[in-house]
Amino acid sequence: MTDKAVVQEFFSIGEVCELTGLKQHVLRYWESQFRFLNPAKNRSGNRVYQRKEIELIQYVKHLLYTEKYTIEGARQKIDEHRKDGALRTEARGALGVETVADVERQVADLLAVLEGSAPVPRRGEGDEERE
Repeated sequence: MTDKAVVQEFFSIGEVCELTGLKQHVLRYWESQFRFLNPAKNRSGNRVYQRKEIELIQYVKHLLYTEKYTIEGARQKIDEHRKDGALRTEARGALGVETVADVERQVADLLAVLEGSAPVPRRGEGDEERE
């Protein structure tokens, strides 16, 4: 057996929620609104997401929450990128923007704690899912 980390290829809806900061009902709703979000189901009937689907979910989240598109507007934007062949590039770019924004929020929270303007969170606090 090697020491290399095993790369996870499939993710449960709970794992996707942890990775994206979304709630399960939001993901289920988005599945009804975006035809390309259609995760496979395992033998038990549970949703199983692949990495490419998680990238698209992050892109939808970016369009809706950061860029402030409506669902219809996000759908049109994604269709444009799909026709141009730029969907994957745009999704990965948005993932980078979201990652930087998340790091900035974490640094701001840490600075507030260090400056004494925010209480020190107890273990498990501050881990709420952000919508």
